[in-house]
Amino acid sequence: MSHKPSVLFVCVHNAGRSQMAAAWLRHLAGDTIEVRSAGSAPADQINPVAVDAMREVGIDIVDQTPAQLTWDTAEASDVIITMGCGDACPVFPGKRYEDWKLTDPAGQPLDIVRQVRDDIRTRVTQLLVSIEQHG
Repeated sequence: MSHKPSVLFVCVHNAGRSQMAAAWLRHLAGDTIEVRSAGSAPADQINPVAVDAMREVGIDIVDQTPAQLTWDTAEASDVIITMGCGDACPVFPGKRYEDWKLTDPAGQPLDIVRQVRDDIRTRVTQLLVSIEQHG
């Protein structure tokens, strides 16, 4: 790719999984990848337990705000990662898609959210390698 690749993380509420994934990718990739996240039905605020879980690993997401998924955002992204939104997440032709089966951290205790956080880190690391290899 001649331009900076962009990745969009999408879940229903854009309050937990997609926010943690976006934070991991920003943390691991720096400014080499444009990172976006959005929700098909965004929540009012970030899941406070997700904020706590990420803070434990030195990543602060408290200033992030759930955002509405838009056609333009998806259209401008090279890779779209969906997380548990099923048919609520639209499909855009010609994009690279991955659907990550992850536990929804909403209403979960911190120990479960930590497991989700660590699973997301592993997947984001693999995604980063794949983007670097294939562009």
